[in-house]
Amino acid sequence: MLDSIVSSVPFAVAMLALGLVFLVKGADLFVEGSSTIAKKLKVPSIIIGLTIVAMGTSLPETSVSVTAALAGSNSMAISNVVGSNIFNLMGVIGICAIMTPVAVDKDLLKRDFPFSIIAAILLLGLGYFGMGLSRVECAVFMLLFAGFVYLLIRSALSARKNESAEASAEEEQGKLIPVWKCIIFIIIGIAGIALGGDWVVDGATVIATKVGMSETLVGLTIVSIGTSLPELVTSIVAARKKQVGMALGNAIGSNIFNILFVLGVAGVISPMTMIMENVIDTVILIVFSIIAWILAWTKQRLSRVEGAIMVGLYAAFMVYICVR
Repeated sequence: MLDSIVSSVPFAVAMLALGLVFLVKGADLFVEGSSTIAKKLKVPSIIIGLTIVAMGTSLPETSVSVTAALAGSNSMAISNVVGSNIFNLMGVIGICAIMTPVAVDKDLLKRDFPFSIIAAILLLGLGYFGMGLSRVECAVFMLLFAGFVYLLIRSALSARKNESAEASAEEEQGKLIPVWKCIIFIIIGIAGIALGGDWVVDGATVIATKVGMSETLVGLTIVSIGTSLPELVTSIVAARKKQVGMALGNAIGSNIFNILFVLGVAGVISPMTMIMENVIDTVILIVFSIIAWILAWTKQRLSRVEGAIMVGLYAAFMVYICVR
């Protein structure tokens, strides 16, 4: 009786709606807490976006991929990460650019974008020639991620010396909330994002299977998009709060985190096998990454038109995976 209620469409719709509420409110608290800490520490919001926010919003991908690794379904782990990264890149950044033209930080163009492309190329090269990833290769992924975080820490320490007195002025005027409250906001925000994303995916999956979608199609669409909802909602909230650096840093940082850390952990748990669909999707990710990088270089900003192009390319990818 209980199982039939849980798997019913009305229950799934309620779970979907409640999940969206948790996602939006959690993202709001998370961005508020993170951006305030960035100001207090005099660290650029893009650094916070590339680290704390990116890791926090990648919790669903981490959960899905590690669970898949423990169950021995490593191709699902790779599909989830690659599909989520394509959505982060073209969907999340594209939608943010449509909402408000985005000025792109030089460090993002010179360091973070190229690093995300190199990570995708590394995944393609190691995965294609061996049609899988060994524990040693995945351990190398994790070491590369540690190196990337080290670069960000150095950049943050350097930026603190050059930051203006804006944060100090705001703190003196009582505009910034206390650190303890920021930490509570971040913890509650992460919990809301993780729980909300999980409920949205579960609810949408039940509805999709009830209307006749195959499990494979559900995995390629709803699960990959669903696990990226935290990035989407958090980036939109950040953009609306004029924290554009955090919005872009979140999306690019999540892509780097997903490949190097999430797949690294999953692959260390259980060596991965890549199927040809994984290879094709990774090639598409690399091509989309280069396109997005080129668009970002033009005038060092993403216009609404360029955002629409990115969303259109993602829509074309969705059509492709549905018909292949």
